[in-house]
Amino acid sequence: MTRTNVQLRGILAAVTTPFTDDGTQVDEAALRRQVDRLIAAGIHGLVPTGTTGEFTTLSPAEYRRVIEAYVEAAAGRVPVVAGVGSLSTDGAIDLARHAERVGADAIMLVPPFYDPLSFDALKAFLWDVATAITIPIVYYNVPGATGLKLTAAEIAELGDIEGVDYLKDTSGDAVALAELLAVRGDRIKAFNGWDTLTFFGIASGAEASVWGVAGIVPDLAVQLWNTLAVDRDLEAARALWTPLWELSDFLESVNYVAGIKAALELTGNPVGPARLPIQPLAPAERERLAGILERAGVLGATVAA
Repeated sequence: MTRTNVQLRGILAAVTTPFTDDGTQVDEAALRRQVDRLIAAGIHGLVPTGTTGEFTTLSPAEYRRVIEAYVEAAAGRVPVVAGVGSLSTDGAIDLARHAERVGADAIMLVPPFYDPLSFDALKAFLWDVATAITIPIVYYNVPGATGLKLTAAEIAELGDIEGVDYLKDTSGDAVALAELLAVRGDRIKAFNGWDTLTFFGIASGAEASVWGVAGIVPDLAVQLWNTLAVDRDLEAARALWTPLWELSDFLESVNYVAGIKAALELTGNPVGPARLPIQPLAPAERERLAGILERAGVLGATVAA
C-alpha cells in the first residue's frame, strides 16, 4: 500500500459542529463561515468531528456529511484531520474510509470509549484501521474518555504501526508529554491537546497543538505559535499566553463544548447550541466567561455594548 504523507504543523483548530438554533440540524452556512474565519486568521489546520465537534451526538449521515462539508469548505487551503470514533473496528474503518474518500488529509482516531481495550487490543485496532486507509492517523490519547492510560513508552510503540504517525495528547500528563517530545519523537510525533498545557507543549518542541481555544480566538492562537515556535521570543510569548491560559483554564472548569459554543456566541461568531443532553452554561459561568473574553479584547461589540 502506498501511504500518503501529510505535514501537520502549527495550530490545528479543534472545531465545532454548528447547529441550527433548535439543535436539530447541522448549519452548513455557519460551518463555512467558521472555516473562512479561521483560515483568514492564519490557522494551520482544521480538526472536525472530535470532542469539540460533538461527534457522539451526530447521526451516521450527519457524521459523514460534516466531514465532507469541512473538506469542501477548506478547499485545500489547510489540512483537514477528520475525527473518527466508533465502538467497533468495522465502524471506525467505515468512517475512516469515508474521510479518505471525500478528501480528508488525515484522521484523528479515538479507540472505543466504553469498554477500555488492553494494550494488545489497542494495537490490533490501530493496525486494522491503518491498513484500511492510506492517509495518516493521529492517535487521540484521551484517557478520561477511553479509560485507557498509556505510558510514554507505550504511546511511542504505537508509532511503530505503519500509518500511525502522530499523537494528540489529551491526557493532561505533562511529564509523559515531555518524555515523548524529548526522547521518543523519532517514533511518533506528539501534539499537545490539553488546553492549559499548550504553552508547555509548544515550548517543549511539539510541532503542533490541537486546540479548541483556537476556534474562538484564532488570531491570538496563531500569534502565540509564531512568537513561541517561529520567533522563539519567550518573553513576548509569555505575555500572549496569559489571556489564552485564562480562557483555557475556564474551559477546563466547565462542560467544554458548552463553553466553546458560548464563547463563540459572545465573540459574535455563533454556531448554535450544544446538543442535548449538554446544557448551556449557567448565568454565572457565562458572566465569568464574558469577563475573560473582555480582558482578552475579543468580546463581541454588540455584547459588550
